[in-house]
Order: sequence, then structure tokens, then C-alpha cells
Amino acid sequence: MNRATLTFAALLAVLVPLSLLAGRVWISPFGDAGPDNAALILMELRLPRAVLAIVVGAGLGAAGAAMQGYLRNPLADPGLFGIAPMAALGAVASFWIGATWALPMAALAGAGLAMALLALIAGRTPAGAGGGIALFTLAGLMIASLAGALTALAITMAPSAFALSQIVMWLNGALTDRSWAEVWIAAPLTLAGIGVLLLAARGLDALTLGEAAARSLGMDPQRLLLLLVAGVGLTVGAGVAVAGIIGFVGLIVPHLVRPMTNRMPSSLLLPSALAGACLVLAADSAVRTLPFVTELRLGIALSLIGAPFFLWLLIRMRRGTL
Repeated sequence: MNRATLTFAALLAVLVPLSLLAGRVWISPFGDAGPDNAALILMELRLPRAVLAIVVGAGLGAAGAAMQGYLRNPLADPGLFGIAPMAALGAVASFWIGATWALPMAALAGAGLAMALLALIAGRTPAGAGGGIALFTLAGLMIASLAGALTALAITMAPSAFALSQIVMWLNGALTDRSWAEVWIAAPLTLAGIGVLLLAARGLDALTLGEAAARSLGMDPQRLLLLLVAGVGLTVGAGVAVAGIIGFVGLIVPHLVRPMTNRMPSSLLLPSALAGACLVLAADSAVRTLPFVTELRLGIALSLIGAPFFLWLLIRMRRGTL
């Protein structure tokens, strides 16, 4: 267990109780100034929401670290795989046909379709043919573009103003009004996805030496790619299924963790999961306490943080310091 893991585990231990107490109504930990139904608010509203924030953030953080390790690009993000846009398309389809009860399953089906397409297109690259990672990236971008276009079409042809409002609100990402049902959907899939990504850790470490050197060390590129597709698909797909589009977590978190490690992908995965959980939990707690008429959507809040961070990374890359 490295220093980054201990640091973010300790930070998470501090953030969890603060998240439970903070909100439009502050609940005193001593029980002397809170509302009468404080226990109900904690157990049925804030606790499942906090757990879901941890689950979604952990999945996105681990997926981001794995993506940046696989593509050897510090600007890589899980959205490049096209899995999140396809999951969003599946969810939008459920709004479009009025089957909101099937939203999580539709989103997971969309993520599964994206994983199958990626494996079909990029997973058949012959050994030694080269260009496997480039083909994989281009396949992900193609899937993301196609899903984005179809989502825009669905929004344009929304059957009613109510459906349009539901789609737009959901695409902005939020943990509002989530319950234990969403936790039980996302948690097993996310844990399985992080477990699969941990299996890919040694292959990612070998890949830092270059694709040819990694092959000479016994790294199986197709196995590694399938592990990445499965791991990112499970973590990102589960997150989108229960919370909508929440961007930039997978981009930001590895950069926060990397200076505290030896910069090898295997040492980034677990602390990135913890750091992602901290980031989403802190952001969700913040949006709950902001004095707006309606709650700021979590996806918008993280985009307001992530976009300047991305610009800062681009400036560092231009200066050659990234």
C-alpha cells in the first residue's frame, strides 16, 4: 500500500461524515440542532447518495488511470473509449420510448454494445501488425462520435417537451434522488470492473517500455486490450447507468495521484479509485450546499472544474513540463 493510497483513504474517511452532515439542512453530529427526521434523512437520502458518489468516483478514477496507462497519454479520458456516450445513448433511448424504469439496464446495454464493438474492431489486430493502440483509439472515437450524433438526433426528435427535459437533465449528470437501488446496481459492476483493471496492471507496466518491448516481455496485447475494454466498460457503464454523464474525473484524478507514486500504472490504479471517490463525494457535497434555487447538476460542476484543469494540462504540455 503506497503513500497515495493511504493519503486518499484518510481523506475519504474525513469526507464521508462531512458529506452525511452537510446539505440544505445541516445535521449536527451531537443531535442537538438537527431536524426531527434527521435519522431518516441520513439513512434514506444522504447515506446512499454518499455511497453512490464513492462508487461512481472510484470507477471513473480507476478507468482514467488505466486509460492513461494504456494509451501512454496523460490527456486520455474514459470518454475516448466511446463507452460512456453509448451508455448515455441507451439511457436516452429509454427516455425516448417512455420506459424510464428500464434506464439502468438500457444504459448498461449501450455500454455493453460499445465494448463489443471495440473488441470486434480493435481486438482482432494481428500480433506484430503495429498500430493496435492507434486503431483502438480511433475505434473509440468513432463509437463516441456515432453515439453523440444519435443522442443529438434523439434530442431533436424528442416525442414531448417532458421527455426532452428529462433527457437534458439526465445527460448533465447528478446523484439527486438516488437510493439504495442504484447503489446495488452500480456497486457490484464497479467493483468487478476495478478488479479486472487490476488484472491488467502488469501489462500496463510493461507497456510503458513501448509496445514492442512489452511484447518481448510476454505481454499479450489482445488479452490486455480485452481486460481494458471489460474493466472500463463495467466501471464507466455502471456509473453512467445510475448517475448520467459525469466527465473529467478520469482525466483529473491520475494527475493528482501521479506525483505521490512511482508513476507506474500499477501504482496508480487503486489510489486513483480512492481519489476519484474523494473528488465526486466532495463535489456532490458542495452542490448540495450551494445557495441556488435548484441544485446545481454534478456533471456541470465537475465540468466547470475539469475544463480549466484540461486547459492547464494543455499549457503544461506546450511548455514541455507535462
